[in-house]
Amino acid sequence: MELRDKVPLLPLSPGVYLYKDAGGRVIYVGKAKSLRARVRSYFNEDRLADSKTGTLISEATDIDYILVDNEKEALALENNLIKQYKPRFNILLRDDKTYPYVKLTSEHYPRVYVTRRLKKDGATYFGPYFPANLAHRLVHFIHRHFLVPSCKVDLTRFHPKPCLQYHIHRCLGPCVEGLTTDEAYSAAVRDVRLFLEGRHGDLARGLRARMESASEEMRFEEAASLRDLLSTVEEMEERQKMAAAKGDDTDIFACYAEPPLVALNLFHLRNGQIVDRREFFWEDQPEFEEAQFFSALLKQLYLDQQYIPGEIHVPVEFEDREALEELLSEKRHRKVEIRTPQRGQKKALMGLVETNARHSFDARFRVLKPSSRAIQEALQDSLNLPSAPARIECFDISHIQGTDKVASMVVWEEGRMKKSDYRKFIIRTVVGNDDFASMREVVTRRYGRLQEEKQPMPGLVLIDGGLGQLHAAAEALEGLGISDQPLAAIAKREEIIYVYGQEDEPLALDRFSPILHLIQSIRDEAHRFAVTFHRSRRNARQLTSELDAIEGVGAKTVQKLLKEFGSSELVRAATEEQLAAVVGRAAARKVKAHYVPV
Repeated sequence: MELRDKVPLLPLSPGVYLYKDAGGRVIYVGKAKSLRARVRSYFNEDRLADSKTGTLISEATDIDYILVDNEKEALALENNLIKQYKPRFNILLRDDKTYPYVKLTSEHYPRVYVTRRLKKDGATYFGPYFPANLAHRLVHFIHRHFLVPSCKVDLTRFHPKPCLQYHIHRCLGPCVEGLTTDEAYSAAVRDVRLFLEGRHGDLARGLRARMESASEEMRFEEAASLRDLLSTVEEMEERQKMAAAKGDDTDIFACYAEPPLVALNLFHLRNGQIVDRREFFWEDQPEFEEAQFFSALLKQLYLDQQYIPGEIHVPVEFEDREALEELLSEKRHRKVEIRTPQRGQKKALMGLVETNARHSFDARFRVLKPSSRAIQEALQDSLNLPSAPARIECFDISHIQGTDKVASMVVWEEGRMKKSDYRKFIIRTVVGNDDFASMREVVTRRYGRLQEEKQPMPGLVLIDGGLGQLHAAAEALEGLGISDQPLAAIAKREEIIYVYGQEDEPLALDRFSPILHLIQSIRDEAHRFAVTFHRSRRNARQLTSELDAIEGVGAKTVQKLLKEFGSSELVRAATEEQLAAVVGRAAARKVKAHYVPV
């Protein structure tokens, strides 16, 4: 049966329809109040003339559908199916920047982490946080004041000694028997939960009671610590009250398109102030239709998001706006409005976002070079780093089947490669072809020396390799007592970036991303530097091997000859008088006798 002939068989009920190609793959998902009416519209002459619709209908060989009770259910199901099948004719959300959450684990000794991915793992997630570094600041505050860590130590067993975080008063030390009790750790975790939930009043009351109890029992040092924390929490509660009076939260969208390329900006207003900006890019929108575009975008962005603002501003009206408003309001448990501002301050803000969208388009697709500060901040956001890295040190290992093993370290600092700080390493302790052990040796030597010289650590350590090399570098840093160093690796073939501590959330940036270009260029420079050094070592070994075989000629004499003539071939071609001028008559006679035996 032809596809067109199946249309009259479709029900008039609301639901979701799925176009499939000859291989049974879902190539488009849509929703409708009336399935039959919506699908019939695809066969109108004016729609078939549209290149995207015409191509879709020409490739589709079958149509499937799922009935639902109402349009809201259709919206939710459509969103889930798009995320499941990723149909190529749908507008798919591609995001270089996801915002972080704070994760409180459900272990016996819970820990806190910054993460960008929500999982059904029993943990509690708080966020998302705007700007991105706010999550890191909150976790740092938790370390300092509540002493709940973010480490990766195995807490299912006791260890002989605590790590550096305990000694600098950033952890209660549950990894070592006797340093803390289950009751004390549970109390700290309860405080963390109240703090992250924003229940600062409840937290303050609990802290005040404990402070007074400690004072009565003459534990004055503990009471003083609780007093300082109480003061900080009460100050945060006052700020929260003041911010709540400034107005509801708003997200503002605008885009700039030169089909098939599209750039979109999203500004986040929180408590009446712009707190951050988010960018999205598409390269596959030949038939860009703004209303359809925003309808698809908002569903994918908000229906699975934990937090939804009170107002969402978009530049155009779209068909299912009211149904989406109702669905988001139910999800938020408070009213959500999707508006298209026409005048006043809100219209002016929309214009600001449009200007930024045009600039984002130019920066991405016209390949404008971003400023050093901009690239650092983009690195921080994309790699989920605690701060913007002003200096990156990148390592690579080079050898052939385990011979002539060397390593390189190159440095990127404040927007450019800093060749004066490049370093070469000859691998000393590793036998055979073991890149992981070589990486451990090099990282240990580099940062052990920095510790001895009391020099600062870089903003990011980058490893040329995959997860194995990343974990080898992490082991080396942990062996030096360094537990909070930002560390990442880029795999050569897949060009996937792994950040230590977030290995299950690898970053796959699109090919236009300036962040990917920067990391690739640093990685390639480290590889070039390592290969060059390896070749020079290998060539020197090959050059000296023949000269070393000359009886009665020592290593120093060989080095003199190579320094003067440059290669064993030129030594062979030199006259005895030329050789004697460098190493003396006796050595010259032995060299010539080796090449021209009597």
